[in-house]
Amino acid sequence: MRFNRMLLSTTLVVVALVIQVTVLARLHLPGAVPDLMLLTVLALALVYGHVGGALIGFGAGLLADLAPPADHAAGRYALVLCLVGYLAGLMKPDSGQLRSATGPMAVVVAGAIGSTLLYAGVGALVGDTAAAQVGLGSLLFTATLYDLLLAPFVVPAIMALARRAENDPLADSGGGKTSDVSTGWLSAGTGLRIGSQRGSGLRMKSAKARVARAGRIKGVKRL
Repeated sequence: MRFNRMLLSTTLVVVALVIQVTVLARLHLPGAVPDLMLLTVLALALVYGHVGGALIGFGAGLLADLAPPADHAAGRYALVLCLVGYLAGLMKPDSGQLRSATGPMAVVVAGAIGSTLLYAGVGALVGDTAAAQVGLGSLLFTATLYDLLLAPFVVPAIMALARRAENDPLADSGGGKTSDVSTGWLSAGTGLRIGSQRGSGLRMKSAKARVARAGRIKGVKRL
């Protein structure tokens, strides 16, 4: 990924993690916790594609695994967000523009359900039965509900920032160079036209000189 993508993704993930740990986790809502990290990964994956989504998801998940007060095995959430980011990136439209909010909201629902199931499944493999004690059905419902309520305030803003980062000044300067090249071609064409006009002007001057010379000759003969 390019430097601007890495910088923007890292900044957004860190901010999302700080808000997740300091604010959302302290709300003590029933069931699951609103997953701002998941929404950030989904939004970036819809702009950057499946490769970028997988890389961002892995980095975000690993950061969440290592950040206190994490109480699960390191790498567990990294695996979940890596898979979710990859699958969400496959939903990126070819044109890069989403025509309606239905697609992102469907991705959010699928991401919330998929990440919860994957997290509970990986936890069952390593002996973590917290999801079974709370109730998987309750976790799925509350996770989907909270993420859907939070998504309209997060996903469009992150996608807009990511698209704006794609049109960075470096890219604009590159485009400026392209336009300068085309302008150069236009200037070259204008130069050719000016050259032809100069040539015709020279021919007209030589014709006038011949006419004037002929007039002088005729005048001499009249004398």
